[in-house]
Amino acid sequence: MTKYIFVTGGVTSSLGKGIIAASLAKLLQARGYKVTIQKFDPYINIDPGTLNPYEHGECYVTEDGAETDLDLGHYERFLNVPTSQANNVTTGRIYQHVIQQEREGAYLGKTVQVIPHITDEIKRRMQLLGESGEYDIIITELGGTVGDIESLPFVEAVRQLRWELGANNSLVIHLTLVPYLAAAGELKTKPTQHSVKTLLEYGVQPDILVCRTEHKLSQEIRKKLAQFCNVNINAVVESIDASTIYDVPLLMLKENLDKTALTKLKLPNKNEPNLENWKAFLGKLKNPTSEICIALVGKYVELPDAYKSIIEGFIHAGATNECKVKVSYIAAESVTKENVAEKLKGMDGVLVAPGFGERGLDGKLNAIQYVRENNIPFFGICLGMQCSVIEFGRNVLGLKDANSFEMDANTSNPVINLMEEQKNITNMGGTMRLGAYDCEIKKGTKAFAIYGKTKISERHRHRYEFNNDYLKQYEAAGMIASGFNPETGLVEIVELKNHPFFVAGQFHPELKSTVANPHPLFVSFVAAALANKKSK
Repeated sequence: MTKYIFVTGGVTSSLGKGIIAASLAKLLQARGYKVTIQKFDPYINIDPGTLNPYEHGECYVTEDGAETDLDLGHYERFLNVPTSQANNVTTGRIYQHVIQQEREGAYLGKTVQVIPHITDEIKRRMQLLGESGEYDIIITELGGTVGDIESLPFVEAVRQLRWELGANNSLVIHLTLVPYLAAAGELKTKPTQHSVKTLLEYGVQPDILVCRTEHKLSQEIRKKLAQFCNVNINAVVESIDASTIYDVPLLMLKENLDKTALTKLKLPNKNEPNLENWKAFLGKLKNPTSEICIALVGKYVELPDAYKSIIEGFIHAGATNECKVKVSYIAAESVTKENVAEKLKGMDGVLVAPGFGERGLDGKLNAIQYVRENNIPFFGICLGMQCSVIEFGRNVLGLKDANSFEMDANTSNPVINLMEEQKNITNMGGTMRLGAYDCEIKKGTKAFAIYGKTKISERHRHRYEFNNDYLKQYEAAGMIASGFNPETGLVEIVELKNHPFFVAGQFHPELKSTVANPHPLFVSFVAAALANKKSK
């Protein structure tokens, strides 16, 4: 029978439920258990696809084209196992399904209510992944904080489901904060006590407390938390601030979080966790032999979480190259022809980030022109690729009004055009070209040297594409289309012939970079930036 672990949060948001869930899953996986993680978000949006990145950080896209919460990126990076549509559910998706059922007459005229109809649908979704029999343990992270109005149906669903599953088939981990008051010089347990009291009012008793803290928990503090929160003292787990999120599995191992969870689920502690590769990665990450500076030019740079997967891709690639990658965030709007040299001074490579809309477009074009003309390694992702095509069209081919149809529907040179299948779409949510698509790479190109094969698959999230009417013109001038979708002929990768490293992809390679499998484009870009630094 599949066992269930629920992770709730208290006191404050942003404590790192996703990292704790991913770390526990990593430890259980390393012991030989088949584990997956799912995230239940309490907001009413169907998915984060239409949310501004400033609202919710990046929108993570799965292989099957689901637009999901960024925590799913952590799950995949830690476990090296792809997630799917079923791994992220929102309140909006729950209500949408229930209302649709009501319209179809599925409830036989009954009054549709939060209990039982909404909670029943939440419970059904919580158990969907377990029905396949593929997993031994399913970890469910509940978004938000206990006490939030929007979280109540999820907590109630957990209460009901725990009763239905029976003893030893589920457990609740409550992540909470133990703040340090500098004026008093001590850690305070009262916020945690209040948080657990709120959870108890909803009928849910946590089995394990994971306590975020800046200072080590004394035995006295642990005993106090155990006594007043009704948990065993060995179920009070310290989660002290770490220098990198990749330390957390080892910190949780030291705290016996996995052993405690397995004991409560009546599962054998089979095999000591095999974390040799993880430790080797951490060794390289913490002991780099060199350092490079990469400029990330984008429009959401005030919130680094908007580019979470890109940053993690650099961490993975940096460790592979035994090199620390220092990312410098540059607001695209601030880059002009006059200051671009100063803005990019000292940078060993430049990445132009994905995004939507016209804001910051000129700054991205200025940055691309500068790196193209000065042989600085360049990496473009999605809109970053489209910008490289526009810049080349304007400044090399002489198409002065070359543009994307997204930015200027009246341009006479739409070198980036709206995809044919997108032309009759009016709804914004979930209608882009989403998920994994095949790409065939030409031999003898930089892309082929990077991937080492002709057939790859990458994840997408876009509506616009390279206009193939201009392909011959571009290739004749030196911008090569090195990767194509075999079914549609859509250009997936462009690169420059006579440049040390100028590669851009229509897809999002950052979404497939994991600790176990750093993405080859990131690895090669970091290596090129390192070579550029050494040549200087």
